[in-house]
Amino acid sequence: MDFDALFTGQLDRLRDEGNYRVFAELERRCGDFPTARSHGPVVEGDVTVWCSNDYLGMGQHPVVRQAMKDAIDACGTGAGGTRNISGTNIHHQRLEAELADLHGKESALLFTSGYVSNWASLSTLGSRLPGAVILSDALNHASMIEGIRHSRAQKVIWKHNDPEDLDRKLAQLPAEAPKIVAFESVYSMDGDICPMAEIVEVAEKHGAMTYLDEVHAVGLYGPRGGGISEREGLADRITLIEGTLGKAYGVLGGYVAGSAALCDFIRSFSSGFIFTTALPPAVAAAAQASIAHLKRSDTERQLQRRRVAQLRAGLDAQGIPHLPNPSHIIPVMIGDPVKCRLIADILMRDYGIYVQPINYPTVPKGTERLRFTPSPLHGAADIDHLVGALSKLWSQCALARKAA
Repeated sequence: MDFDALFTGQLDRLRDEGNYRVFAELERRCGDFPTARSHGPVVEGDVTVWCSNDYLGMGQHPVVRQAMKDAIDACGTGAGGTRNISGTNIHHQRLEAELADLHGKESALLFTSGYVSNWASLSTLGSRLPGAVILSDALNHASMIEGIRHSRAQKVIWKHNDPEDLDRKLAQLPAEAPKIVAFESVYSMDGDICPMAEIVEVAEKHGAMTYLDEVHAVGLYGPRGGGISEREGLADRITLIEGTLGKAYGVLGGYVAGSAALCDFIRSFSSGFIFTTALPPAVAAAAQASIAHLKRSDTERQLQRRRVAQLRAGLDAQGIPHLPNPSHIIPVMIGDPVKCRLIADILMRDYGIYVQPINYPTVPKGTERLRFTPSPLHGAADIDHLVGALSKLWSQCALARKAA
């Protein structure tokens, strides 16, 4: 059998649909964020990055960089294996204590990424709690969906951000069944924020556990960066908070925070934790430094919010349609996969602007978009350049403008 022909056939169909993904060859340079060096194929030279999940530029922060370098000098590079085999490094323990404090929880547990922490934790909870039912928001991330699927627990999908539908679905389940309500705070593609208080009240009404993904909120919201749950004063009512170290904190890794018993349960039964090499100590040290800094400093968050408001105002002035939402994510809607890819390529080639087109299956067909994430390190001139470029392309591509 010609397996390569089977692979190629499906890849060709992906190209024909306009959904084939091409990686930008970018070189981040220390101290230059959001500027990066592009090494083709669209352009060779400096570009301004507009879609990074390093939301606050903490991957470039001198305190974070120094913490990583100091830990390398002290510990070397890798962790040497899983924590069961190679032991727990002091930097792992300090980071978990920092995270538990961030969310006001008894304990926290590290994973190698936010994807793994969701997949491993949900699959463990669903498979190890007899008769468990996981109620999943309709727009939950792929990592949550995969974890639920792998658990083989009963899954119930409730309408996105709809507490009334959740209430109806919970009411239909046996009272004695362990129920887990899984949802996100900030949804990364539309940038909307869940009605957290209402969801928590419904879950408590039915005795359900709450599993909250805060990956696009930690570091960014709340007085210490604890996410939407901290901002709304609800963290103590959430059973498990899951987050990442690879977005606003600018490093790498994922985690869950909750009671000591909950974290020990996942640590003891999760294959995604037991059999995975631990984070390098230097990565853990850098993440701890980033979290500690953002607990004390609100400067980065406030400046980012000003940049978000400035970009939205510029887009509105030119009639460029973008989804209204209360978060830091600005989705500019195109609605066509080919045009979405084309506009992204022209922005890169002619204007030195890098933004990744978001097409199916990340978003539904017909809702293709460019997803902009202004950071504190983008300047007013960067925003003016981006808005001007988009306005010209909107005219050239005959795209509809929003009425003023």
